[in-house]
Amino acid sequence: MVWLHTRIVLVVCLALAGCAPRGVITLAPDAGEGKLQSVLVGSTRGLGDIDEDARDHRQDLGFGRFDISIPPSHESGQIEWPHGMPDPSRHVLTLNSVGFDAAAFRAELTRELSRRQSGNRSVFLYVHGYNTTFAEGLYRFAQVVQDAGLPGVPVHYSWPSAGNPLGYGHDRDSMLYARDGLEQLMREIARAGGEIVLIGHSMGSLLIMETLRQIAIRDRGFFDRNLGGVALISPDLDVTLFRQQATRIGALPQPFVIISSKRDKVLRLSARLAGQTERLGNIEDVGELADLQVTVLDISAFGDTGTNHNTAMASADFLHLLNSIPQLYRAFSDDPASRVGLLPGTVMVVHSVTEIIIDPN
Repeated sequence: MVWLHTRIVLVVCLALAGCAPRGVITLAPDAGEGKLQSVLVGSTRGLGDIDEDARDHRQDLGFGRFDISIPPSHESGQIEWPHGMPDPSRHVLTLNSVGFDAAAFRAELTRELSRRQSGNRSVFLYVHGYNTTFAEGLYRFAQVVQDAGLPGVPVHYSWPSAGNPLGYGHDRDSMLYARDGLEQLMREIARAGGEIVLIGHSMGSLLIMETLRQIAIRDRGFFDRNLGGVALISPDLDVTLFRQQATRIGALPQPFVIISSKRDKVLRLSARLAGQTERLGNIEDVGELADLQVTVLDISAFGDTGTNHNTAMASADFLHLLNSIPQLYRAFSDDPASRVGLLPGTVMVVHSVTEIIIDPN
C-alpha cells in the first residue's frame, strides 16, 4: 500500500509539473526593445555552466550580474520564454552577463545603491524553491521585480536545484548545503551598505529559516543591523519545525510576512507525503502561530491557472494589487492599525500573529 500510495503521488507530481520545455538563458546582446531589468546574482552553482544548470555544489560563492530585457508585450505574471527564434518584442532575453569576485560584487552593489534615493536603499534578496533551474529562478525574479514594482536593488541567490520534479531529495540536500552560501551573500550585501529584505519561495523559505537560525546562534546583532524584513512565499515548511526555528532565532525580523494559499496543490501533496494535513504555506489555523510576531497574508482568493503554488508571483491581479500600494512597507509593518485601508480584505489579530485575508474584489 505504501508503494502504491507513493507511485500515485509521483504520477500526480509529474502531471502538475506538465510537459512544457524548461526555460534556459537566451543571450541576445542586440535586444534593445524591452525594459531593462538588471539582477545581481550570488550562486553555489557553477555560473559558467548556466545554460545546462550545473547541479554540483561549489565550495566558493560565485557572483554575477544579468541584464534582462522584458518585452514591450509582456503580460503581468508571465515569463515569455523564447521557445524557438528569439524575438525582443515578444520574449524575455538576456542582453548581457558578467561575472564578479566578491570585491567587485560589493562595488557593483554599492554603485546600484547609490543610484537610489536615500530612503530607498533596500536590497531584495530572492531565494528560489524546489525544482527550479537557474534561468527559471532568475527570470521569475526579474518578472516579479518588474510587475510588483519592487523599489530596491534585486539580488538572486541560486542554489543547485536539480530542476526535476522527481528530485525532491536531491534538492533538499542541496538546499541544506547552501546555507553557508546564503549567509556569505547576506554578509557581502551588508558590507556594501544594503538593508536586506529576504524573499523565499517554497523550499527557499526553509533555506532562509535555516540560515537565519545559524546566524542567530553566532551573531544575533546582525539582524538588527542589516535586516529590513522577511517574506516567505508558499513556504514548503513543517509548521512545528518553523516554530522551533523561530524560537531559536528569537525576536523575528520585522515585518515578517508569510504568504499562504489554501488552494496550493503542491503543498497539499508535500503535506501528504510527510503524513501531515498542511504545510506552513497552506496553514488552516493561524492560531498555531499565535505567539509569533508574524503576518499571514492569505491569498487563497487568487489563482495562477496552475498548481496555485506560484500565485504570489504569477497572478496578474495580485501583482497589480502590490504595485498599486504606494506604502507597501507599511502594509506589512508590525502595527496592525496601520494596515487598515491599505490592503483590501479582512484583518484579524490573534495574540501576536496577524492574518490578512485578501479580497480581490
